[in-house]
Amino acid sequence: MRRTRRRIRPALAVAVVAALVFAACTDGGDERGDFRPGAADLADPYVPGAGNGGYDVAGYRLAVRYDPATDRLSGRATLTATATAALSRFNLDLAGLDVSRVAVDGRPAGSARDGDELVVTPRDGLSRGARFTVEVDYSGVPAAKTDGQLGSGGFLHTADGAIALGQPWSAATWFPVNDHPSDKATYDIEVTVPEGLAALSNGVPGQRTSADGWTTWRWAERAPMASYLTTLVIGDYRVQSGTHAGRPMVTAVPASLPATGPEAASLARTGEIADFLATRFGPYPFDSYGGVVVTDGRVGYALETQSRPVYGPGFFRGGRPNLGVVAHELAHQWFGNSVALSRWSDIWLNEGFASYAEWLWEEHDGGRTAQRTFELEYVGTDWSRPSVDPGRSRLFGAAVYKRGALAVHALRRTVGDDTFFRILRTWTAERRDGNATTDDLVALAERVAGRPLRPVFDAWLVGGTAPALP
Repeated sequence: MRRTRRRIRPALAVAVVAALVFAACTDGGDERGDFRPGAADLADPYVPGAGNGGYDVAGYRLAVRYDPATDRLSGRATLTATATAALSRFNLDLAGLDVSRVAVDGRPAGSARDGDELVVTPRDGLSRGARFTVEVDYSGVPAAKTDGQLGSGGFLHTADGAIALGQPWSAATWFPVNDHPSDKATYDIEVTVPEGLAALSNGVPGQRTSADGWTTWRWAERAPMASYLTTLVIGDYRVQSGTHAGRPMVTAVPASLPATGPEAASLARTGEIADFLATRFGPYPFDSYGGVVVTDGRVGYALETQSRPVYGPGFFRGGRPNLGVVAHELAHQWFGNSVALSRWSDIWLNEGFASYAEWLWEEHDGGRTAQRTFELEYVGTDWSRPSVDPGRSRLFGAAVYKRGALAVHALRRTVGDDTFFRILRTWTAERRDGNATTDDLVALAERVAGRPLRPVFDAWLVGGTAPALP
């Protein structure tokens, strides 16, 4: 994610969920023999209440229908998951929507709401290791959520449709989900909207069909994806579809913007910039490319929604293309999307590398060298603020982005270019489609470089004084 200078933070987090009080529909208790309730919170202090324990989701199949005239959404979510504990019940994150039916493995299941939690009690307990499916029918008027420290994000009704977007989470405002990046899954997304409107989402486009004044758009993301990287953009858009490097390329700009404006010109460079980054980071990790521009002023940021980043209007106010933000969000496809966070306190792994990709692109495109940018940023850095575990109120602060990028370049200066880029390519190859922590990166870097590097990372990421220039 990259913010505009207005510093509108896109993220949101729910309040700490209270202890669940729920009677199982079959036996009147929470425990059934060896079966126990799954955790209702993954205890990530940056997003209290988000995520749930006791199961791992393999895939989501979402079929939603949205009418901008009434701002009403209805949907069916089908989740395929594996129990990682013996479960008497489990939770899904779902904010502000009404549930009409829940089934587990095709059989009616008990359900109850507790704030932004949907508590599901299957007819029989789920044994550890059991693979199961959950179907949830739901509807209502979706809305964004606001947090005092992290700002607002989620589902936004717009003048001609809607935008579902946000970090660190937004998915729970439009479908039931295990809403934490530690539980990545594949997605099949089917969106039905009034004919004439576009419905854009993640992954490879599928067959589009129309009937009775409605059009259904289909998308499939086969690489595991963190839930906050899902998106839904509905409205009057100029959609460009083609291929790049043998993969689908889908970009979209609001029809209200000129076809030759800076927004369209920036997205037109997507393939070129992705190809350059692949020479530095390794093969592009997904089956499609693209990007979407939105004009709603409430979106004061760009977000790396998987395979199809979304760019807010603030990046194009100068009337010129903005290739830096495109490089930033595309770099996230490797750093943050393919290699995702295990916990939010390590967000510099996303933003430090994406910010550094801007430096690399600028140099490649004939601008300032990465070394010169490093020197300038070094002078202006507040070394009292750490990149790792920056604190909830500074989740999107300069220490995460700029100091994180400084650490990346310091590593490069320490080990030399050949070893540095080998570290990056090894990281993206070995950790592809998975999750990671700062400690994982340090261990890999030391293995590839064949030397201790923890002191370098510590000095540049969390040390309280300016480290010596390498």
